[in-house]
Amino acid sequence: MSADASTAPGLKMPEKGKAKGKGVPIWRRSPSLVIGAVIVLATCVVAAFPSLFTSQDPLALNPKEMLLPPSPQHLFGTDNFGYDVFTRVIYATRLDLLIGVASAGMPFLVGSALGLVCGYYGGKFDAFMMRVLDVFMAFPFMVLAIAIVAILGNGVTNLIIAMWVVSWPPYTRLVRAEVLIAKGSEYVQAARTLGYSDLKIMFRHILPNVISSSIVYLASDIVMCIMSAATLSFLGLGVPSPTPEWGAIISGGKGFISTAWWISALPGLVMVVVGLGFSLLGDGLNDLLRTRD
Repeated sequence: MSADASTAPGLKMPEKGKAKGKGVPIWRRSPSLVIGAVIVLATCVVAAFPSLFTSQDPLALNPKEMLLPPSPQHLFGTDNFGYDVFTRVIYATRLDLLIGVASAGMPFLVGSALGLVCGYYGGKFDAFMMRVLDVFMAFPFMVLAIAIVAILGNGVTNLIIAMWVVSWPPYTRLVRAEVLIAKGSEYVQAARTLGYSDLKIMFRHILPNVISSSIVYLASDIVMCIMSAATLSFLGLGVPSPTPEWGAIISGGKGFISTAWWISALPGLVMVVVGLGFSLLGDGLNDLLRTRD
């Protein structure tokens, strides 16, 4: 049979150079990424332009309108001080998003850098850092955060510092594990043969190939930091009143949960939706990065 197989009738050959998944819309390849991105983008818009969504003052007391249920005038009702709950939730979005991003961003940078150095060089420094990590991982996340905030005191800055201290170990472990595998690969050996410096090998050749897992974790870590900050504020250890913050708003309604459920329930629902958005974004990034090649 001398005929070219590609010309045989009914036989379809794969198109040359066409990678799997190419040409498929991203919303079909990773719908969770699209849904998560939409929620996160909407959250960022609300945080950046709160006045577009409400014309009321989040700190305006109105004793004549205390504990009013949800209505067209007050979408989330009012609390025991007459604050408009919807307005406070809208303005709290900026602060909570800032806390989440700032609290996770620094540990992402520091933890990834430490993991890169530990995994690449190994030795005594790596052994020492692993013991430090073991100490941090031995205590529950929230217990350490509560202890640090209790020592430093209330406030946004102290809250973010507490998140920095307790959030870096997972990034170090993730990157270190990836670097231990990558440093023995052929492209790293070739870079060493060409005489590249350690810094160039680490940051130009290894880091871009190992950072994806930390980026995926970053999305879920932002959620964890937002929830942790809200928990600390709920316990009275975070953002002081009357600053609009989701945890503080929910805490203010805990004494009226049976008579004015909306004070705590509706802000809590907003937190769930935002957390779901970041979680879906992380899952979508994981799927996209895993199937990219």
